[in-house]
Amino acid sequence: MSYKNTLITISEDSKVTSGKVPIIRNEKPTIAYIEHDLINNNPYKFTQDDVQFKTYMIKNQIEEKNVDELREQFFSKPKACFRASPLVKNHGWGIHYNNQGKIAIYDAKSEMYNQLLNQVDITKLKGMRSKRK
Repeated sequence: MSYKNTLITISEDSKVTSGKVPIIRNEKPTIAYIEHDLINNNPYKFTQDDVQFKTYMIKNQIEEKNVDELREQFFSKPKACFRASPLVKNHGWGIHYNNQGKIAIYDAKSEMYNQLLNQVDITKLKGMRSKRK
């Protein structure tokens, strides 16, 4: 699923209320760390699919050979959208998709996040909850 002109807000049950930079655990980057690094350093450069695939490549230390074939295999099975990302569930980041489906992240306490939240022409979707009600 690819969103356009959409803001994924932080999850209702998130334990944080503002953006927290994910950390490396056991000397390895976590999925949240990789996603944050890719999106934060390249706002509106990548689509959700780009970030998911690049995260997979980095996490599994796969060299960039036969990328097209690997990408096709990677997306042969459905992937969760960023409503389930640890960035919105646990780290206090909102994810904005522009009109081309390219993404950027915003701290939930930032002015830009609030501006996006108050724009009537942007679809707002809540990040998925970590626990059932």
